[in-house]
Amino acid sequence: MIERGGQVVIHLLENVQRRTIEPIIKATIAPKSLVYTDEYTIYDSLAAWGYAHKSVCHSVGEYARDEDGDGFCEVHVNTMEGFWSLLRSWLRPHRGISQEKLGSMSGLQGRLKQVRIQVLT
Repeated sequence: MIERGGQVVIHLLENVQRRTIEPIIKATIAPKSLVYTDEYTIYDSLAAWGYAHKSVCHSVGEYARDEDGDGFCEVHVNTMEGFWSLLRSWLRPHRGISQEKLGSMSGLQGRLKQVRIQVLT
């Protein structure tokens, strides 16, 4: 999860299901916040959990959407995807990293990008 212009929170999960992400989302994101996601169905419950929710549908080629006609695409997940892309490319020369060390390495990457990162395992 990433707050635009703010903090990144990474959780290492054994599985990604509604029941495993719900407590994490509720502990990390303020109620009534607007949450932007891709079309993954796991996020369909966000409204029931008390969040406003907008998504883009990558499977049909939608990566960003301008909803108010001002020329600025408000609905996107590019901030998080950009973070993952940079983190993966930074880790590639190390041929990956163990989950035990990911917290300290992600923190270093965050400092390099001037982004605060919280890794919870």
